[in-house]
Amino acid sequence: MTTPEDGTDAVEPEGSHQGAEAFRSEADAESVTLETDRPHPARIYDYWLGGKDNFPPDRAAAEHAISVSPDIPQAARENRAYLRRAVRLAVEAGIRQFVDIGSGLPAQGNVHEVAQEIAPDARVVYIDNDPIVLAHGRALLADNRSTTVLTGDLRDLDELLDRPALRELIDLSKPVAVLMMAVLHFVDDDQATAAVRAVHKRVVPGSYLLLSHSTAEGNPERAAAAARTWDKTTSGIRLRNRARVEEFFEGWELLEPGVDFVPLWRPEGSTHGSTRWMYAGAGRKI
Repeated sequence: MTTPEDGTDAVEPEGSHQGAEAFRSEADAESVTLETDRPHPARIYDYWLGGKDNFPPDRAAAEHAISVSPDIPQAARENRAYLRRAVRLAVEAGIRQFVDIGSGLPAQGNVHEVAQEIAPDARVVYIDNDPIVLAHGRALLADNRSTTVLTGDLRDLDELLDRPALRELIDLSKPVAVLMMAVLHFVDDDQATAAVRAVHKRVVPGSYLLLSHSTAEGNPERAAAAARTWDKTTSGIRLRNRARVEEFFEGWELLEPGVDFVPLWRPEGSTHGSTRWMYAGAGRKI
């Protein structure tokens, strides 16, 4: 979540200074427990993307997945590329507010970088349950008044969407894009369904739901072994099929090409040799 490379200041929305202060107060007051003795999904993902914000248990889990299927880091990179395509789609449709749930650690092409390059007035709130993400957000976004990061969990979406630090930047009476990239597979069926329904209930027409989700359908022989990567995390993982991912878009207008493998969703180049580990989809509330 680096600040804009050109050094320009993002447009500061009314009240954003108070939002930044609220964010800092929350961060300073929080008693942070990093739990570096067990792997965390955000740090496993960071390792696959070539990041350095991970610990031995994270690296061991990540390497287990690679030993099962060496293309998994490629799948992580493809997911980041899909995020960038989806954010551009939303910005070009007029969206200026983004809530990224399960954002993970900073990586090239974060939501605010993509959105604010096109629309400098875009506002972004990152949410993750790994306190390391919060720590990095405090440092990297200190000078960006239009972007912040909060600790939270998608199982508490109503609380998150009502949190003053979020509402200082996000006006839910106007369209917003909610991202759930590679995060719903870390909760059970009831929790995942409740999360997307909570989003649908709280956002206005014209809003977007952008998500990706792991699946076994593209690699049925390797999927069970790969899923053990998350055995020692607090969440585990649930690999869902295309039909189940499509159900998350109930009540949304599912945009073309519907739910498809991540690299095949509106690709911008060749898809030769691409992976089949994740599904992607985008919906618009009508």
